[in-house]
Amino acid sequence: MSLPRHFALIPAAGVGARLGAGYPKQYLPIAGKPMVLHVLETFASSSAIAHVFLVVSAEDGYIRDALAAVPHLAGRVTVIYNGGATRQQSVLNGLHAIREQAGDDDWVLVHDAARPGLTVELIDRLVDALRDDPVGGILALPVVDTLKRAARDVRIENTVSREGLWAAQTPQMFRYALLRRALEQPAEVTDEASAVEAMGLQPKLVEGSPRNFKVTLPHDIALAELYLKGIA
Repeated sequence: MSLPRHFALIPAAGVGARLGAGYPKQYLPIAGKPMVLHVLETFASSSAIAHVFLVVSAEDGYIRDALAAVPHLAGRVTVIYNGGATRQQSVLNGLHAIREQAGDDDWVLVHDAARPGLTVELIDRLVDALRDDPVGGILALPVVDTLKRAARDVRIENTVSREGLWAAQTPQMFRYALLRRALEQPAEVTDEASAVEAMGLQPKLVEGSPRNFKVTLPHDIALAELYLKGIA
């Protein structure tokens, strides 16, 4: 019996409106290259990853030029032009598209294109922690800040206990068949783990890193550059 393989699946069909760049945020230049290329190169550099799939919208006019600048990725990355209106739909469309390559027991690592701080070491940590796990799991960070719930007038309503709370990151890693079945359920979810949770399962939490944060607002770009340049 062959060992399960690990595939990276990166949904990148969003427009990134909060950054106000005028084009999808995954193509914003960070540390000298489009943000998504940092992600693709990290996965392509990992010996644990059999292949990398990038899901973009059918109208994406940027990815071909971006990949032309990194010809060494040609054999490691496949672009799928069937992104959906939501992350959930993009991931599900991607899973359908790779059906011929991925077996039911193969692992799929879903990662945000806007998390360029991912490292090969973090990928290896997740893969090693979940190798024999019956469910799968995600990278995440324990919450260390004091949490406040706001009232309608933006005043503190109460303090929320942070005990047992983790902030979810990506990759989120599940076996192909389980993940596809979870995302095909009618409920809308914000990430893959919550879709699996809706099936009554409990994904494992694997400690990630502060550098693996999601670039969402303009000031995040400068912080991401510090990490990628090895300054932070």
